[in-house]
Amino acid sequence: MSGDTTTATRPDKRGELRLEIGGMTCAACVGRVERVLKGQPAVRDAEVNLATGKARVVFDPGGMNIPAVLDAIADRGYTPVTRRVDIRVGDMTCAACVRRVERALRKAPGVVSAAVNLATETATIEYLPEMINPARLRAVIEAAGYRTFDPEQEGLEQDLEVQERRAWRRDLMLAALFTLPLLGVAMGPMLSPGLDQGMRRWASPAVWGWVQFFLATPVLFFAGRRFLRQGWAELRHLSPGMNSLVMIGGLAAWSYSLIALVAPGRFPEGTAHLYFEAAAVIVTLILLGKYLESTAKGRASQAIRKLMQLQPPTARVVREGEEREMPVEALIPGDIVAVRPGERIPVDGVIVEGESRVDESMISGEPLPVAKRAGDEVTGGTVNGHGAFRFRVERVGDDTVLAHIIRMVEDAQAGKPPIQRVADQIAGIFVPVVLVVAAITFGLWLWLGPSPSLNYAFVAGVSVLLIACPCAMGLATPTAIMVATGRAAQLGVVVRKGEALETLAHIDKVVMDKTGTLTRGRPALTDIDAAGEWDEAGLLAHAAAVERGSEHPLAAAIVAAAEERGIAPPEAARFEAVPGYGVRAEVDGHTVAIGAARYMERLGVDVSATTEAAEALSRQARTPVFVAIDGVLAGLLGVADPLKSEAAEAVAALAAMGVRPAMLTGDDPHTARAVAREAGIEEVVAGVLPQQKAEEVKRLQAEGARVAFVGDGINDAPALAQADVGIAIGAGTDIAIEAGDIILMSGDLLALRDALALARRTLRTIRLNFLWAYGYNVVLIPVAAGALFPFTGLLLNPMLAAGAMSISSLFVVSNSLRLKQFRSARR
Repeated sequence: MSGDTTTATRPDKRGELRLEIGGMTCAACVGRVERVLKGQPAVRDAEVNLATGKARVVFDPGGMNIPAVLDAIADRGYTPVTRRVDIRVGDMTCAACVRRVERALRKAPGVVSAAVNLATETATIEYLPEMINPARLRAVIEAAGYRTFDPEQEGLEQDLEVQERRAWRRDLMLAALFTLPLLGVAMGPMLSPGLDQGMRRWASPAVWGWVQFFLATPVLFFAGRRFLRQGWAELRHLSPGMNSLVMIGGLAAWSYSLIALVAPGRFPEGTAHLYFEAAAVIVTLILLGKYLESTAKGRASQAIRKLMQLQPPTARVVREGEEREMPVEALIPGDIVAVRPGERIPVDGVIVEGESRVDESMISGEPLPVAKRAGDEVTGGTVNGHGAFRFRVERVGDDTVLAHIIRMVEDAQAGKPPIQRVADQIAGIFVPVVLVVAAITFGLWLWLGPSPSLNYAFVAGVSVLLIACPCAMGLATPTAIMVATGRAAQLGVVVRKGEALETLAHIDKVVMDKTGTLTRGRPALTDIDAAGEWDEAGLLAHAAAVERGSEHPLAAAIVAAAEERGIAPPEAARFEAVPGYGVRAEVDGHTVAIGAARYMERLGVDVSATTEAAEALSRQARTPVFVAIDGVLAGLLGVADPLKSEAAEAVAALAAMGVRPAMLTGDDPHTARAVAREAGIEEVVAGVLPQQKAEEVKRLQAEGARVAFVGDGINDAPALAQADVGIAIGAGTDIAIEAGDIILMSGDLLALRDALALARRTLRTIRLNFLWAYGYNVVLIPVAAGALFPFTGLLLNPMLAAGAMSISSLFVVSNSLRLKQFRSARR
């Protein structure tokens, strides 16, 4: 091979590493892996999610070695998931080409190693599937100036989730194949005296003991090998977990039985019993539980997979007047794509020809199709109706809306709410405590138990080990968060941070912006009052020229009014936006300033002549907009922004849920109060600047309120960030969306009611999960230790303990799956 394998030391430019980790089975595993990650150089923070099996690491740029991190994880007995792909590369002619391709691949975020062979024209790449995929790797090679071939070969990667489930099933089938006859041999004589006599006629008890040995050994050492391997790794690093408990319990039963079989005279009289069936059944029941758990966890992540499947694999691209079917990965911005009736739109773009109605329910949660025509945006993953159209590609790959939604949901699922952090801390000390309790239990039974005390001590000690598995504790929160965030995404509510759901459930005050949040955000010009030497047409032309550079909804109303009147605005230069005040620019040699009364005051413009007119507009829920030209008031415009049809219902619903609604806006106080009255909101704070919005939120928090802020504009970003939970309107600006913790994709305020209801139900689910997980251990550990024996004469069998442990995890996962049944109040 011409190129040596080269290790990547330069991770994602964003200072974030994402990876999947196999072999984690309980909360203790999570804590162990997090400690390993946080102990690496340059790492600032690390979060590990048991339900998804994924980790997110934040680090100082340029300071982390990915292979060293993977080695450290593997050294602790876990498996960092990497994938390998071979890509054929064309146009390479010498060793310099090899080095160039390798260098380009090494710089790609998520590449662990890369080796290029000139003779075979093959690049062999090991990568982190959470950060990069084969299509992106091909793009990197092509960007370096080389061709790639045979992309279908990269489809050989198997779904790891399915692969893991098949592995659990394979081991379970093998274990059951040996365990069922083992149970017949070991337990049959106890249940049927006739069978006992028959077996004694066929062979001696010692021979049947060896039969049990040969049936139990493959179950423990082959079907259960992962428990032994990972359990030893846990003990070797002095951080025991679920695997350690299973390993100790299973090996104890098997070893005790083997010694009793080989040298029964070494045991006190009456204690040389065989527990081979207990060792085998322990492994088999835990394998059954893990298989069912992996199946249930697969259902928990269905929402993400459904989102990923929304993008069709191919698109019909218009080239040289003809439609050609191409892979979606090959699309680039500027391509023209044809969409036929009933087809799914492949990527984001703008319609250039035709019209139709598009079902956007999987993106926005809105059930009704949306009319689309030339100039309208379409989103990848949505479904076209009966019309046909062509659109220009605007965003592809990770830049599409669908990709952003998937990434945000994955981030939320990978996050760790405060309630889970507490659980992880408890789990970190739980297993060592259980080992001590098991040792004490064994000692007390050996000292105080009835004859044969060694048997009783052994059964009680092993039962304590097996029943106290912390799996359910580790799954209690992440499975609920996974299902809830996936279900929320299907309803058009994107949760960017998992902890936001827990926080939202505690919210007692929702503060809403006015324009674009409570109102439609598409205001219309209602009044034009020109002053001085200016007439209405001239005033509107100059105002529209300036407002064309603004993103504010009021600006759109002024520009639209000019277009409706057939007025062509002149060109504006040196545009400047002053957040919270207004805008200004140079138009035909004039300095034109447009904004609120406080902007005029700031500029020294006298507006006293229009004070009464402005107040009259405000009383009618119309926003007064002042226009000054060359430092002199040129007129007053009135703009009305109607309330959203669902706003009053949403406000009433929030109040019914015990949440106090309030409105915070930079608009005129008279207008703000008129809109609030119509929406049913009593508490109004108006005339505030962007930074003051954040200060108002901080003031409410200082008074003891847990505040959610809902907004959609650039000026809402500080308040969204300051609030306990920032809720952005999906139709708003990118800055607002980035600042929000939760995004209402459709802009429908009733989705806020859904989000709050789902958050509260999720928190109840998590609490019930923890109640079961901890209550189960609190109640059953004493039972396993023999607390009921003095009263009932019953001692828990290790086989039943193993079964109860599996049932505990299954309860937690299945209880979390109930969140999939959450129904929106909007449908």
